[in-house]
Amino acid sequence: MSRIQARFHLDYPEFSLDVDLDLPGRGVTALFGHSGSGKTTLLRLIAGLQQVRDGHLRLNGQVWQDGETFLPTYLRPLGYVFQEASLFPHLSARGNLAYGMRRVGSAMDRQALNQAVELLGIAHLLKRRPHQLSGGERQRVVIARALALHPKLLLMDEPLAALDLKRKQEILPYLERLHDALDIPVLYVSHAPDEVARLADTVVLLEQGRVRAQGTVTEVFSRLDLSLAQDQGASTLIECTIAGHDDEDALTRVTFAGGPLWLGHLQGPVGARVRARIHARDVSLALDEPTSSTILNILPARIRELREIEPAQVLVKLALGPDQATPLLARITRHSCARLGLQPGQPVFAQVKTVALMD
Repeated sequence: MSRIQARFHLDYPEFSLDVDLDLPGRGVTALFGHSGSGKTTLLRLIAGLQQVRDGHLRLNGQVWQDGETFLPTYLRPLGYVFQEASLFPHLSARGNLAYGMRRVGSAMDRQALNQAVELLGIAHLLKRRPHQLSGGERQRVVIARALALHPKLLLMDEPLAALDLKRKQEILPYLERLHDALDIPVLYVSHAPDEVARLADTVVLLEQGRVRAQGTVTEVFSRLDLSLAQDQGASTLIECTIAGHDDEDALTRVTFAGGPLWLGHLQGPVGARVRARIHARDVSLALDEPTSSTILNILPARIRELREIEPAQVLVKLALGPDQATPLLARITRHSCARLGLQPGQPVFAQVKTVALMD
C-alpha cells in the first residue's frame, strides 16, 4: 500500500518542529494550523529545500532522506506550488510552460502537460501574458506547470492565500477536479477551515511544531477537544450519494449511512458522490420526533459526548446511522442542555436547518 512516511526534528532558538507522519499515498492531505505552527517548514523539509540531520522521508517505498541518503530537490519527483503565482512576465502562459519543459528536459511529459491544461481549463489562456490573467488564472497556470513535471508528489503551500474571495471561488472547482483526477498524493498547506473542508481527505493539525491531531477530515473536524469544533464555524462533513431530484419543489435527495437529507436542487446525476457540510449552529435537538415542523431534515441520533464551551454553550457530538459511525455536531445553549437533561448515550432527534454542498 502506497504511503508517505516522514519524520523530522528541527530546533531553532525561537521554534522547534517534531513530527512523525504516516500518510496515505493518494488523495489530499491538508497540513492545517495557525500561522507559525510549522506547516510551511514541514513542506520545505519534504521538498528538500531545507535539510535537517535528524530526518527520514519515504514515498511509496522510495527513500528520499534518511541517515545515509539525501536526495536534493531537483532529483525529487515532485511539483511545488507556492502562495504567489510566479510567472515570467515577458512570456505567455504557453511560454512559461515551455520554459519549464526546457528546464527539466525529458522529465517532462507532453501527455501530462496536455492533461494538466485540460484539468485546469487553461487552453484558452495559453496565448496571454501574466498581466492579462486574473490572480486565479495565473495560479492555475502555475499548478499546470507543476503537474506537467509528471510528479509523484504535489506540494501546495497556501495556493489561495494571495487571492480575494472572488478569485478563490474561481479556482476551487479546478482544485476539486484535481482531487478527483490525480493518482498521486497532494500535501496542501492551509489555515482556512473552509478550504480544508472542501478539498481534504486527511487532515494533520499542527500546533507549535507538533502534530495535535491526525485522521480523516470527518474525524478531525468532529473532535470536541480541538479548536476546530469549538470555533463559531464548527461543522460536520458527510459523504453522500445523490438519490433523486424533486424538480417541482427544486430539491435534491441525498443519502448516507445516517439516512436521507434534502438539499437545494443539484445538477449532478443520480449516484454521484457529494460532500455535505452541516454547521453545528444549524443543528437543534429534540427528545421526541417532531411531527409538525418546517425543517425537512430530522435524523435519529444518539448522544456520544458533551463539552461545555464559552459563553454558556454546549457542544454535543452525536452518532448517526445503525452503526453509529457518522458523527454530527450540535451547538446549543447550556440552558437548553440542562432543561432537556441531555446525557451521553441518550437517544435524540437532530433537526438540521441547512445543509451546504461542498463539492
